[in-house]
Amino acid sequence: MELLLVEDDLRVSELIKRGLEEQGYLVTLAYDGLMGKKLMTSNRYDLIITDIVLPQMNGIELCKEIRMIWPEIPVIMLTALGTTDDKIDGFDAGADDYLVKPFDFRELHARIKALLNRSQSTLHAPVASVLKYADLEMNLQTNVVSRMGMEISLTPKEFKLLEYMLRNKERILTRTEIAEKVWDTHFDTGTNFIDVYMNYLRKKIDKNFDHKLIHTKTGMGFIFKES
Repeated sequence: MELLLVEDDLRVSELIKRGLEEQGYLVTLAYDGLMGKKLMTSNRYDLIITDIVLPQMNGIELCKEIRMIWPEIPVIMLTALGTTDDKIDGFDAGADDYLVKPFDFRELHARIKALLNRSQSTLHAPVASVLKYADLEMNLQTNVVSRMGMEISLTPKEFKLLEYMLRNKERILTRTEIAEKVWDTHFDTGTNFIDVYMNYLRKKIDKNFDHKLIHTKTGMGFIFKES
């Protein structure tokens, strides 16, 4: 497996590179965002790790560029920026996972393995076409979501969250399950991260329609069903 690491701190980048190479990965280093963009444009990597605060081009802009060229490649943001807003910006840019510095290398490695396993499984999984429930339709090939024929614009993470809820409709989903299945991680129990994203999705999916599809089960989680 070949990884691209975009990190301007030479000490940190060398430590990560050495640790990953000991696990059998091939690691290419980029020390600024423009170098990262050049490398990912000319090479296809199995996974990309990027900081956000970078010279030349920041990690948010780089992630958007990656998604335009390689929408299927997993991206991990590894950064000191750790607020809920920072994480939302990262996921909205297309990141698959988000790890805050300082970090434990074992956790980084575990997240890399999880994303690579999921990526490989997706490549060999049967291609689904359309998910439908009530008056909502999600086309997994075109990434178009519509309700009553009206197209709804979603960010990549909102799309992934809605897809998971559609695949698990009429079943209560806990915040922990959503974090693990949609974000491949477990957020601190005190965070309102999942609730923030659920609120974003509600505004787009339910706000302008009489029948609500996303419901909160107090003390339990959320359920996607007709009211």
